[in-house]
Amino acid sequence: MAYVLGIDLGTSSLKGTLVDNNGKVRAIASSEYALSHPKAGYSEQDPKAWIKACSEVLRKLKKQVADFTAGLAGISFSGQMHSLVLLDENFEVLRPAILWNDVRTTAQCEVIMQTYGPELQQITGNIALEGFTLPKILWVKEHEPQIWEQTQHILLPKDYLRWWLTGNLAMDFSDAAGTLLLDLKHKRWSKEVLEHFGIPETLVPPLVRSSEATGKLREAVKQEFGFKNDVMTFAGCADNACAALGAGILKHDVGMVSIGTSGVFLRAQPKFVDHQGKLHFFAHAVDDHYYSMGVTLAAGHSLNWFRDTFAPDKSFTELLANVGKIAAGAEGLLFTPYLVGERTPYFDSQIRGSFIGIDARHTLDHFTRAVLEGITFSLKDSQMLLDPKHELQRLVSVGGGAKNAVWLQMQADIFNMPVTTLEVEQGPGLGAAMLAATGLGWYADLDECVDNFVAYGDTIMPISENVDRYQRIYEVYRKIYPQTRMLCGER
Repeated sequence: MAYVLGIDLGTSSLKGTLVDNNGKVRAIASSEYALSHPKAGYSEQDPKAWIKACSEVLRKLKKQVADFTAGLAGISFSGQMHSLVLLDENFEVLRPAILWNDVRTTAQCEVIMQTYGPELQQITGNIALEGFTLPKILWVKEHEPQIWEQTQHILLPKDYLRWWLTGNLAMDFSDAAGTLLLDLKHKRWSKEVLEHFGIPETLVPPLVRSSEATGKLREAVKQEFGFKNDVMTFAGCADNACAALGAGILKHDVGMVSIGTSGVFLRAQPKFVDHQGKLHFFAHAVDDHYYSMGVTLAAGHSLNWFRDTFAPDKSFTELLANVGKIAAGAEGLLFTPYLVGERTPYFDSQIRGSFIGIDARHTLDHFTRAVLEGITFSLKDSQMLLDPKHELQRLVSVGGGAKNAVWLQMQADIFNMPVTTLEVEQGPGLGAAMLAATGLGWYADLDECVDNFVAYGDTIMPISENVDRYQRIYEVYRKIYPQTRMLCGER
């Protein structure tokens, strides 16, 4: 049996998804690692932890699948976006990686936008936010000049791991788009951006397509894990692009809503779209395609916070057991999920969440339903920006929001669109495996690979009565932000 391995290098763990040449998932293994928060707002990680986790995953798969070392043909990667890895001339790590969720770079973002904002947006399709890579580079230049002087290579997490496996440097277009250094229209490093911010082009790696081969495993790696044959690696892509690929989001009339710790509303785009900085815009895993997305910072995180704070003795199943008995709109109770600020459509780090309309008749079940509705309303804000002409025909729901029947119906009603689930949800690792399978030539293109790898489950249709009710409620929800913004600023 021949296999491909999708490696998903996430924020808290690395997961390997092993798929055979019939598109069947044969094994999954994972390994966790720690985050470091040396100061408030800082989030860092030791890149060596990713190597250790990858080694552990390979050993676990070797134990689970008898012919793993004989059958593995290709490896590809999904990775956390934006996180900065700096290497010296000997490819030694110079400092812990500064992660995507690190927010120390507010001052650098302000400088970028004040001195180069319109030009940056036109070239990269995005505005500068704390999560992106360029502000992190400028922070290192300003605060750690001795580190910057030694820097010879700038990488993102999955690309560092791939370098360790192969000895080759590369970065795919989807991850490069999240650095704010890529000329997105022309698919090349932007000389203008690099020169403006004093970053030598020699520091950034060669650019490659997501399904492009990036070299075989080093002989030392082959020997360490006992692989019988040469194993080819492929570039892979950013985690959101891989998740979209694993959900079959290749065409512009199908969108994806993903509810994890944060929430994402995403659609593929066949051409460059100027969102005026209101949405994120990146290269897709599909050659010469893009995707647009809006982000709710505290989606599943809001539900976790609510459960842990107000019902710590309940499981999530118990917490959600009665929300279906509460009418749409939670009898006038509204929740805004701005617990850690908001990204889309407001880009406001100071706004905070609220419950509005609390009444003496409201119970825990009302509050729970209001939290689910508030998260979904926030994602509808992104839908309104992403699909103004109502071109989307259906949505694929993944993550925690796809695991509860009431929440799925709520999504169909609030988005006013059929919502489909995946028969088996494997996340970004499956998308990475699909890139390896396509790169090996098992399939003519990613469309054919999707047909073989992705299976859809139930489709939930919107209920017209609920659609009308939610539309009225959503208009009220939209008034909360402007009314509370100034109050939050006065804290």
